[in-house]
Amino acid sequence: MIFDVTHTTKYKYNAPVGYCHNIATLRPRESKGQELLDYKIDISPAPAEISERIDFFGNYITRFSIQTEHKELKVTTRSKIVRNYSQYQDSFFSQACKGITMNEAHSALRGTGSEVLEAKQFILESIFIRRADDNIRDYAKVSFKPNRSVFDAAYELMQRIYTDFDFVSGFTSISTPIAEVMKEKKGVCQDFAQIAIACIRAVGLPARYVSGYIETLPPEGKEKLVGADASHAWFSIFIPGFGWVDFDPTNNLIPLDQHIVVGWGRDYYDVPPLKGVVYGSGKSKLKVSVDIAAVV
Repeated sequence: MIFDVTHTTKYKYNAPVGYCHNIATLRPRESKGQELLDYKIDISPAPAEISERIDFFGNYITRFSIQTEHKELKVTTRSKIVRNYSQYQDSFFSQACKGITMNEAHSALRGTGSEVLEAKQFILESIFIRRADDNIRDYAKVSFKPNRSVFDAAYELMQRIYTDFDFVSGFTSISTPIAEVMKEKKGVCQDFAQIAIACIRAVGLPARYVSGYIETLPPEGKEKLVGADASHAWFSIFIPGFGWVDFDPTNNLIPLDQHIVVGWGRDYYDVPPLKGVVYGSGKSKLKVSVDIAAVV
């Protein structure tokens, strides 16, 4: 599948802003089953300074500063992506993936190989996912048993979050604690991904946060996926000896070609689409639009 993705972020200020410095994580990364063919970023007003680098997790980061007075900031990215992840679908149900139990995973994670060491950092606490409380830990243990397949446990956890939590836009913000989301059983895709990650880390396994998009138009005869026309998020769990496997608890499925990866990190804090510092005295209004079109 080849996709054209247009992502527009617009901030309107009710008082002039004299200066802003921003970090954007909007360029889709090269990853397993995904290739970036083209990418452009347009910023208005034109930035006085702009640079791009690759961060610690391998994501593309764009830094830019606007040093002229403005009342609106508009950032538009256009990407062309080849997504061919469905070729790996059968491998998720192979013995190499499904045959690893939690006990075996814990034993393997005591190793010192480069892949294991890289994965182990995703067991640690992060900015938005602190040490799990009893509610998180108890919720995780329903699925994760010592002699149960890690894949089967993660798959069931995804299904339980999909069933137990309600998608309610606007109920949470990026500052809403995980414990509150767990208590109220409401939120959006970012919250559901972080709940799953908190559960997986609570049982001593690595999990990372994946930021991206979902194809806008559903297949013929299928319902539109929740999270389309917006940034999306899901989680990935590391299975020693096999690798990372993604799960989307918002839509209760394993991401394949309809999911497009932008970046990943420990939680939302590592890969927000746009964050920054603004020097001004007024309030701002945010509007985000995403359009994804399959290229025929």
